[in-house]
Amino acid sequence: MTDQPLTDSVLDRLFLEARTHNAWQDRPVSEDVLRQLYSLTSMGPTSFNGSPMRLVFVCSDEGKARLCEALLPSNVAKTMQAPVCAIVAHDMSFWEAFPTLSPHKDVRGYFRDNAALTEETAFRNSSMQGAYLIMAARALGLDCGPMSGFDRSRVDELFFGGTSWRSNFLCNLGYGDPSALYPRNPRLAYETACRLA
Repeated sequence: MTDQPLTDSVLDRLFLEARTHNAWQDRPVSEDVLRQLYSLTSMGPTSFNGSPMRLVFVCSDEGKARLCEALLPSNVAKTMQAPVCAIVAHDMSFWEAFPTLSPHKDVRGYFRDNAALTEETAFRNSSMQGAYLIMAARALGLDCGPMSGFDRSRVDELFFGGTSWRSNFLCNLGYGDPSALYPRNPRLAYETACRLA
C-alpha cells in the first residue's frame, strides 16, 4: 500500500480521458481478459464481503440476439457491434455464500427472512461492483458503454429464468472507436454537488 496518488497518465486512463463508447472496433475480447476483469472487480469492497454481483458476458451471436429482444431500439446496433455485453446482475441468494466470504461472523440471519434488506443490499452492492467493473475494464485497456435502456424483467426471463439472479444494468465492453465519440458533456461543479458537514 502507498499513500502516493496515482500518476496523471493512470488517472487520465481511468477518469479524465476515458469515455462512454457507442461504436466499436472489430477486435475480440478474449476469455482470459474477461477472467482478469472479474478477478480485479471482485476485490472491491462490499457489505460483509457479500459480493452479490453476478455477470453474464454475452459474446455469441445467439446470446446477443436474445439480449436484443429486451433492448431499447437505440441500444441494439451498438450492442450487436460490441465484442461483449456484460449483464451486471445481483444474486438474491448472495447471503448463502457468507460462510465462505465472511467466515469470521455468520450474518446470514440478517438476510434469510428479510426480503427488503436482501434486495436493497444486493442491488446497492452490485451497483458498486458494476462501477468497479468499469474501472477495472479501463485499467485493462478496454472501453465501456454502460446502459440502462432495457427491459429488466425481459432480461431476467431470457437469461435468469428459474434462478435467484436479477439484472441491474448492461455494459458493452471492447475497444471503442474514438472517431464516433460525441463531445464530452459537462459535469457539475464541486460547489453545486458537494457540501461539508
